[in-house]
Amino acid sequence: MTEKNDQATGREIALWGGLECTVNRVQDDYFSQLDRNGHATREGDLERFARLGIRAIRYPVLWERTAPDGLESADWSWTDERLPALQKLGITPIAGLVHHGSGPRHTSLVDPQFAEKLAKFARAVAQRYPWLEYYTPVNEPLTTARFSGLYGVWYPHGRDERTFIQALLNQCRGVVLSMRAIREVNPQAKLVQTDDLGKTYGTPEMSELVEFYNERRWLGWDLLCGKVGPEHPLWDYLLATGIDEAEFLWFRANPCPPDIIGVNYYITSERWLDHRVQRYPERYVGTYRGLQHADIETPRALATPTPGIGPLLQEAWDRYGLPIAITEAHIDATREDQMRWLLEIWEAAKTVRRNGADVRAVTVWALLGSYDWNCLVTACRGYYEPGPLDVRSKPPRPTAVASLMRELSSGGDLSHPVLQGQGWWRRSGRFFCPPVAASGIVAAMPVVVRNKDTSPAVQPILITGATGTLGSAFARICENRHLAYHLLSRSEMDIADVDSVERTIAHYKPWAIINACGYVRVDDAEKEVERCFRENVHGPSLLARVCARHGIQLLTFSSDLVFDGSQQSPYVETDAVAPLNVYGKSKAESESRVLESHPDALVVRTSAFFGPWDRYNFVTQALQALSDGQPFMAACDMTVSPTYVPDLVNASLDLLIDKEKGIWHLSNSQAVTWAELALKACNMAGIDASRLEAKPSKELGYVAPRPMYSALLSERGILLPALDDALSRYLQSRQQAVEEEVPGLAAQS
Repeated sequence: MTEKNDQATGREIALWGGLECTVNRVQDDYFSQLDRNGHATREGDLERFARLGIRAIRYPVLWERTAPDGLESADWSWTDERLPALQKLGITPIAGLVHHGSGPRHTSLVDPQFAEKLAKFARAVAQRYPWLEYYTPVNEPLTTARFSGLYGVWYPHGRDERTFIQALLNQCRGVVLSMRAIREVNPQAKLVQTDDLGKTYGTPEMSELVEFYNERRWLGWDLLCGKVGPEHPLWDYLLATGIDEAEFLWFRANPCPPDIIGVNYYITSERWLDHRVQRYPERYVGTYRGLQHADIETPRALATPTPGIGPLLQEAWDRYGLPIAITEAHIDATREDQMRWLLEIWEAAKTVRRNGADVRAVTVWALLGSYDWNCLVTACRGYYEPGPLDVRSKPPRPTAVASLMRELSSGGDLSHPVLQGQGWWRRSGRFFCPPVAASGIVAAMPVVVRNKDTSPAVQPILITGATGTLGSAFARICENRHLAYHLLSRSEMDIADVDSVERTIAHYKPWAIINACGYVRVDDAEKEVERCFRENVHGPSLLARVCARHGIQLLTFSSDLVFDGSQQSPYVETDAVAPLNVYGKSKAESESRVLESHPDALVVRTSAFFGPWDRYNFVTQALQALSDGQPFMAACDMTVSPTYVPDLVNASLDLLIDKEKGIWHLSNSQAVTWAELALKACNMAGIDASRLEAKPSKELGYVAPRPMYSALLSERGILLPALDDALSRYLQSRQQAVEEEVPGLAAQS
């Protein structure tokens, strides 16, 4: 944690971790991230954290959880077990007492006694754990005050300047009194004071509001450092709230400067304000201080990206001259962009430190991911952002971010090829409006990382199946995700021809191959056995042998038809295969041979996929026929688990980047008959389904026998959203594809 320790280990920047632990209140409901991510009751997480290479962790000792009904009935058992365990693992806890919360029900952020009540709890924490050295009594007091007192999002749901500033004062006063109480027990205790630090830019017409926001962002730290008085740029604004000036001047008489300034930084931290509201989506337009304007994150508007966190760290150092740590570094993005974001922040911290600022650490946030921050945790909608550990698997599964953390903490070479690309916030196609050429913003240098032992050329992913639905979907999504790839036809690489495979690998030097080709005509396979087995068995097994020999990751696909349907509950990965038809037998044989030849290969079983980019999938055909008033027949006795192609591809790419191996089941998890699927899609699309004919499968003319029940579920992790969510997005994308005249769909409109 100390400068001396950093120098002794030869590392400039320490790696810390953070645990999303928000307990926010909305009306009378509390939303607890610890309950939702499972850490509240799950054993083994601390050892998982230690394996990430972190030296400190922002860890909850939350007032609302520990003493919801007062100190007299406080339950310390949870922290009694975990805090000493962290110490034994060599991880320094930074104890957080209130995290985007408002305290137990008997208080609130505007309670005149909030600070004294929090200080009483803080003293009890210090008395129970006198060895604890680092504290964050209140996380992000300015940000929490905005959400709770100005925007009306969290309790007490204020929407005025006075409530906002009163909530900020009460929280900051709580920090001062808490640290005073803690230091009476442990004089060596140190304050790590966090808040979101961004910057606002705008058109000249918005300059007054831009200047106001850029002063307001410092207000919490300014109060704690005793910098707020008549000379402060916001003094008149503060007094205009009607709050007595003595409440502000109290901090000048009772300063409590942080021992470490904790900078939290997100993709939304830097903002662009524009008076030309017609240029922007309606959701970004609002009115504040009498000015109607658009307020949008800078990557979505500015033609020249901002330099990022580096200059902001320098500003904080120049303003306070206090040690700095980046206390939250996280982005809700694809796996490779999560890694690119972390690396960009890490490199920026190192650069600012080399330039003389005392930057101590970068904190990876959040180690177990987070839930429903896309709606500011005002509801439980199930939206999950993975972290270095993905809690959708039991136990939580390390992702590629975890591997990057270990490399950063050890000072080793960065190994993952996806780091060679740039994050979406620096790529074309990121805009939600006509790009703005803002003056006064200096472009950041591109972040490009390459292994010392590899060619300077970016290593691609090779994708087979150029003419197929799955192959073209992978190409489309790799393009969107800025993953280098080559989409190959059979003439370019025949996976059943060893010379062809070897030549292609020698030419492209891929880090991974995605086998998205194969024989897919289930009924025809009954007569074309040899051809089916060539494409589905011989080709993938040959590809696996060559990939294993060259150390190349392999992703290939299998099917729900490896099962016989004898059970009436969804199949998981370890269930025994027993295919009924030639196609299913080819897939089962392929799985076995691929994993025998290449144990590190990833085999994804999926089922009944549908998507917006082709016209041949079941859902699209059903909707088209029924919308045209034509009859459409579907089996009423065959149960499957439909899979939305974009979800399948994105999750498969994440698993590939994570270097997952073995068999995974990926579907949108709901078991339905084909007829039920067609009806559900029609109902959601508003299409008359009266001509839908639900038929027994024996009346539909199938040649190959099929299982009556082949729904899939995963015991390794439920990674795809629910079917209704997928269908809703499918319908939106399909309509957009029709409007843009995507080949294959435009002809149907």
